[in-house]
Amino acid sequence: MRRLIIIIAAALLVTVRPQTPPPIVLNSMIPGDVNVTATTVSIDTFQPDFDNYSWNTFIALNWPPGSDGNGDPSKKIGQNGDNDTVWEHYRDVSNIFLPGGAKPTWNGPVQIPDVCKSLNKGNLEVVTQIGKNLLTPTVVSAMSQPFNTGPLIDQNGVFTRFQIVVNKTMFDYILANSLYSKAGQKVFTPPVNFTSGSIDNNGKTLVEGAIMVKAAWKVIAPADKARFHSEDVLVYSPASANPKYPARCTLKTVGLVGMHIGHKTQSAPQWLWSTFEHVDNVPTDADVKSGKLKAKYNYYDPKCKTCPVNQIPPRPWDPTKISAFHSQIVRMNQFNLPIYANSAAARNATAQQLLRGVNPKSVWANYQLISTMWPTDPKQPFGAPAPTFLANTTLETYIQGMVPNVSSNCIECHNNATITVPVPSDFTYVLQRAQ
Repeated sequence: MRRLIIIIAAALLVTVRPQTPPPIVLNSMIPGDVNVTATTVSIDTFQPDFDNYSWNTFIALNWPPGSDGNGDPSKKIGQNGDNDTVWEHYRDVSNIFLPGGAKPTWNGPVQIPDVCKSLNKGNLEVVTQIGKNLLTPTVVSAMSQPFNTGPLIDQNGVFTRFQIVVNKTMFDYILANSLYSKAGQKVFTPPVNFTSGSIDNNGKTLVEGAIMVKAAWKVIAPADKARFHSEDVLVYSPASANPKYPARCTLKTVGLVGMHIGHKTQSAPQWLWSTFEHVDNVPTDADVKSGKLKAKYNYYDPKCKTCPVNQIPPRPWDPTKISAFHSQIVRMNQFNLPIYANSAAARNATAQQLLRGVNPKSVWANYQLISTMWPTDPKQPFGAPAPTFLANTTLETYIQGMVPNVSSNCIECHNNATITVPVPSDFTYVLQRAQ
């Protein structure tokens, strides 16, 4: 009975339209909110709409940008196989929270470490993090979360790198409220309240709300570029005292293996959370038990029958060296209802077919939605999220499953976030990076 009340409460906060659920479309416009079309109020009928929203967001964020950084409607995603993307023109958090609390600019220079400067040909991006919450092997970043964590090491022994960027809507709010510095946060008058996205009665975007993108990158060989969205980047490891090694920077080609999208909208003050992965990342637990395995995965060796799965790599963690430890990762069941996996699978088939229709060699057809987390009751602090748990195997590798207060729950976890003083930060940890 309680669950029914929660779902009905959610229905009153969104516009329900008596029409067929909208299709996934190849469009450069980022959806301002979910376009709920279900007329029956239930998780089974609502989840497909949220998953359509996630795929339309993924497509728009990965659309080729124009000169202004927004999606260029005259182009098509994947028309040349791969392409530059809208979200890669967002602002990396390392270039927002500057040393000394300096004021950032949207189109300002990228912060290039000294050891990388000789390699920087053409204003390349710098990727540093070796874990979702790890800046260096020995220091937990300011956005640390109450879970066990550690680096992810691919089957070549190379550490996966991570990046967080925000859109201009979110950047402008940080700038306007001086939240980029500890000094600004100290005098800030709460609450933190990022801009919410919205749509009109036809589902057209009115406002693009605050968006965060967390990306996971794997170093790849040139021969692998046809299967991944890839970029040439500066892979930077700051100097470390324990284990001891000097700062190091290398120019590498990396492939996108994970993408987590958080978007604050009118129907979701706890944000909408969409998570995508490369289709070759890992097998599911069911795949392993049935023996239905691919010949090769990014983070699983099908030939190793004794390798322990989902284990945090043993210390010391030295990302400047090839590791003897290779992560053996399996996707664990995290859904208490079949609708979540079934809806994602149906939407994946539709979207991948559309993307291959643009170009049979589109790299974007090699990505899959895992699911979309949304608040069924936005009036509750945690929003009574559906699904209850949601993990990306590249970003929440070691906290998969369905164990309360342990397994990954995007909304519940981010509800703990604060700025550098004890003030809630509206479901984002990035403001803790202020200096």
